[in-house]
Formats: sequence, structure tokens, C-alpha cells
Amino acid sequence: MPNRLAHETSPYLLQHADNPVDWWPWSAEAFEEARKRGVPVLLSVGYSSCHWCHVMAHESFEDAETAAYLNAHFVSVKVDREERPDVDAVYMEAVQAATGQGGWPMTVFLTPDAEPFYFGTYFPPAPRHGMPSFRQVLEGVRGAWTDRRDEVAEVAGKIVRDLAGREISYGDTTVPGEEELAGALLGLTREYDATRGGFGGAPKFPPSMALEFLLRHHARTGSEGALQMAADTCERMARGGIYDQLGGGFARYSVDREWVVPHFEKMLYDNALLCRVYAHLWRSTGSDLARRVALETADFMVRELGTGEGGFASALDADSDDGTGKHVEGAYYVWTPQQLTEILGEQDAELAAQYFGVTEEGTFEEGASVLQLPQQEGVFDAARVSSVRERLLAARAERPAPGRDDKVVAAWNGLAIAALAETGAYFDRPDLVDAALGAADLLVRLHLDDHARLARTSKDGQVGANAGVLEDYADVAEGFLALASVTGEGVWLEFAGFLLDHVLVQFADEESGVLFDTAADAEKLIRRPQDPTDSAAPSGWTAAAGALLGYAAQTGAEPHRTAAERALGVVKALGPRAPRFIGWGLATAEALLDGPREVAVVGHPDDPATRELHRTALLATAPGAVVAVGAPGSDELPLLADRPLVDDEPTAYVCRNFTCEAPTTEVDRLKEALSG
Repeated sequence: MPNRLAHETSPYLLQHADNPVDWWPWSAEAFEEARKRGVPVLLSVGYSSCHWCHVMAHESFEDAETAAYLNAHFVSVKVDREERPDVDAVYMEAVQAATGQGGWPMTVFLTPDAEPFYFGTYFPPAPRHGMPSFRQVLEGVRGAWTDRRDEVAEVAGKIVRDLAGREISYGDTTVPGEEELAGALLGLTREYDATRGGFGGAPKFPPSMALEFLLRHHARTGSEGALQMAADTCERMARGGIYDQLGGGFARYSVDREWVVPHFEKMLYDNALLCRVYAHLWRSTGSDLARRVALETADFMVRELGTGEGGFASALDADSDDGTGKHVEGAYYVWTPQQLTEILGEQDAELAAQYFGVTEEGTFEEGASVLQLPQQEGVFDAARVSSVRERLLAARAERPAPGRDDKVVAAWNGLAIAALAETGAYFDRPDLVDAALGAADLLVRLHLDDHARLARTSKDGQVGANAGVLEDYADVAEGFLALASVTGEGVWLEFAGFLLDHVLVQFADEESGVLFDTAADAEKLIRRPQDPTDSAAPSGWTAAAGALLGYAAQTGAEPHRTAAERALGVVKALGPRAPRFIGWGLATAEALLDGPREVAVVGHPDDPATRELHRTALLATAPGAVVAVGAPGSDELPLLADRPLVDDEPTAYVCRNFTCEAPTTEVDRLKEALSG
């Protein structure tokens, strides 16, 4: 009989709806039940494309004996971290503080007052590698709860007090300047892997936000070193196994330093951020590889993550059926020489093996290889390679596909909207701009209520119950601002304004300017989460700073600019010390130092000269530049006000730091005004 998760919208929770464990979703009722029964709460946090979450579910939560023990002695609560990043953040902080590490699945034992007292991640069904079995952990926790309740309460109280004392040292209330950004560049240079690209060792994550900072720093200062690190890292990733050489799109991370073997899950946020980075790299360098990867990644998002309602699904699983009924990581993506021969015939299989780096011994498990594009001598026949790629892609499509997490997360859709709008505009692909508009329309129709409050998730056209957090408001505003620049439609600027006004009222501390991840009127947890560091995606804090700055440039709104500047104080503190973990904050600081520039293009929309000036403005590398385009006399966007045509021709106006250049009708003059 299904448990209480059967009516949830989260695909992750629905995966556990038929477990024999009597799961509850995160709710006041679950903790009331624990209080009534006098038992502790088991909090299990994961997400649908998490490999070890599936393993622990299969080993323990599908096991009738383990479930019976859990049901008798605990109230079990299951949380999708992607639906409730606030719950995940608060308890992950406790896990990391107590154990020095964290990850998913996250396993936390709580009092009925939601105070944590024992922590872990994955626990095996039998003791191994020095880890106790899950059953041993359950028995130990039950024993402590039954026999040493006072001690448990004391530990839980101390943990909560410690968390409350871990307020962020805000650093400085002044904005980062040249010195801090140069210090951040130096810090990245020290951690840069000059041989393989990227930063640090294994596992290696795509450093999309640090790359955005490097591209903007190069654009503003002319630093060749910054551009080189960005370009080389992008090339290494695009040639590695972390990039899907057949279908486009990036996997979550590489388990090795060389980008060869990925952790195969594909996340929407990674692909949105990387699509935008490669588009911006092309904008800076004209690189054919950057153009190809930006377009293939955009096409991957639309083709494989697009939902029937117009939004974008969260993720594709790492695991899939290997053809024998067994779920194996990477089964969908890897190849043996024998499989190549079966599909391509001997000659083309030989070409494919050489071109994609498929070896007899394999680069992955059991003699299989992850496809790469190794650097090699000689020239390959482009038509033959194209034919090989098409046939392999068609053969792969016959394999059992990885599972898809169909929920639409507002923040990640905001990132995808920005990436698709810009990529579509740069490469004359109106279909990509249309895809961005479709997702934006879904967010407005379904996720946004009459009071401009944003719901975090939806699935199959049904909105989820969880309130949006700071990153949702900020990333969706970022997406809408990009759409306003690309389409010239003022409604997107208006919606961005509604969201950012909400940020100022509900998420910002009026006195200090610090930002919180949850709204002032959100559900109260054991602590109000607050984290300015960028990890897999921009933090809500830095994303809000970027969107507030862009909105202020489009509208002249002083409160939004002031809020952006105050939020960037944390970048002054963290930028030189930990540049890898505040990349979006550094990219936003680059925009602030550059102005950012405001470009208004006035002209009739069907005039090719208007379109050329608009495209020139969009292709400017000036960090964070905002663009408005519209007909003469249009009040669609504030930057168009009082901007007449010059000599009755389409005209561009460029302003920066309250100073405007002479208007121009010439593309070359506009390029000059927007260069470094």
C-alpha cells in the first residue's frame, strides 16, 4: 500500500511512495506525530538523479525488515533537496560541522523539535569499510533515545546553539575594487591546472561561474592570462568525457583530473550555465568549438529536458538499464570496440575508435570507454565523422534511456532562459529564443501568484507547495532581464522588477544589507539559512546582486543598485581568499566596475540597420552591459525614453556611470563605445 508520499509532486518522493517505510513528507504533522509517540525523527534527504540515494533506497528502504524497525521506532521523513533547499542547507551545515564532510543521501536523526543529534550520509546494509550498517545505526540511535534521553537533548541543544552562532562574517560594507579582483585572479591562477584545465584535483567540477568572471575580467582589463585559463578549460572540458560527444550537454562532474570519466547525471543548472559560458567565450574569441558546444548544449536542453508545459526538467539520471535489467551508471553513454563494429562495420568502427578515443582496455568499467575527442595528428574526413556520429546516436537512442526528473525548478529554469535567449540571439536561432519565452511564460502562469510570490517547483502543470527561495527570485529575474534585452519586450523587465522588489522586502536585512536564503515570512527552521558562496550554481546572494545590478542599469532604480552594492561587500571579503567559491559574485563585481554600460537602440523593428545595431550591442563583451531596443517614441523600456533617431536613422545610445557618449548610427562606432 502506498505511503504518504503518493500525492507529492517531487519525482524523488514519488520514487519512495511504494516503499514499506511509512514515509512522511516534511511537515508540522510529522513532527507532531513524533511528539505524540515519543520517538525520534529520521530525516532522509536526497534527489532523484543521486546514484547513492538509489542504492540506499534499494538496500534499506525497500527492505521489509528494516522498514518494520523504522516504522516501529521512528517517524521517517523524506525530503527532496531540490524542492526544499532550505531544509537541506540547514541540516547539511550541521552534518558538515559535526563530521567535516557532507553529501547525499543525507541521514540525520532529529528530536520532535527538529533539533539534530546524530548524522551521516550513506549507510550500507551490512558493516563495511569501517562504516556501521544502517541497522546498527538505527539500533544505536534508538538505544540512546530510550536510555540517555537527557544526553541526546543536551547534544541537540548544543548543536542548534552552535549553528545559531555561525553567522556569516560579512567582511566589508564597501564594494570590491581593482585590488580584490586582481587578488581573485591571482588566487585562481595558483589553483589552475595548467596541464588539464580547470581548478584543483579530482573530482573536478565545471567551474562555470569562475569562467564567467575570467571572461569578464579579460573584457574589462585585457588580461590575456584570464582569457587563456577560460579558453583552455572550456576546450579541455569540451574534448573530455564530461561532455556528451554524441548528444551534447555536460555531465555533473569528472571523477578524475583529466575530465575523462564523468559522474553521468546531467543537471539543468550545469548545462544552462555552461551553455552561456561557451556562448560568451565565442563572443570574446570567435572560437568555432565554443560556438558548436554552446549550440549543442542549448539543443540538448530543449530536446531532452524540455517539458510538455514549456519548462525544463531538472535532471537526467546517471544510471540506466544495461540491457540485462540491471541499473548501471553510465550504461547509456559508454561503448566497447565490439559495439562500434556491430553498428558501424569494421572500417568505420576503426575510425570511430580513433576519433573518440575508444580503446580495447577501455577508459571506464568492464572494457567500455567514455567517448572523448583526444588531441591527435592528422585530419579526419568530416563527412565520415558526421555519418559515424549520426549512426551511433541512432543506436544509442535504442538503449534504455536514463530516468528523467521532470520537476520544473524555478531558479534553474531562470538560468536556462538567460542561456537560451542569449544563445538564440547570438547565433540567429529564433527557435531557442522561443524556447526561452515558453519557459518564462510557464513561470509567470504557474509559479508566480498575484502578489509576485514565486513557487519553487511544478510538475506536469501542477504547482508544488514549496515557496521559492532567494535563488529562485534572483535567477528567474536574471532570465527575464536577458529576455528583455534580447526581445525588447518591457513586460519581462516589469516581471523582473516584481521579483526583485520582493527580494528587497523579504530577503534583505535592512540595516546590514546581508541576504537570507529564505523569506522573512517563510517557515521557521532551526536557523534561517544564509550562504553567499557559489557552488554548483550561483548562490541566491550573488545571483540577487547580479540581477539587482542589471535591473538598476535598465531602470535607474537607486534602491536596487544600493542593495546590489551592499550585497557585494561579501565578495570583497571572500574574493581574494576563495575565488573558486564566489565566481558569480566576482563576475557581478566586474559588471559593477565597468558601470555596467547601458545601451539603447532606437529604430523601426523591421529595419535591418536596427537589427544590426541591436545585435552589435548584444555581442558586446562589456561586463554586465544591458540593452534596450524599441521603436522611436516607445515607452516599452525606460532606457528608450527621450531617445530620438539621428538623421532619421536607427540610433544607438551608450551611457555609463551617469555619463552618455554621443549617439551613433554606425555599427563600428557602437563597437568602439562598447569595447574595453
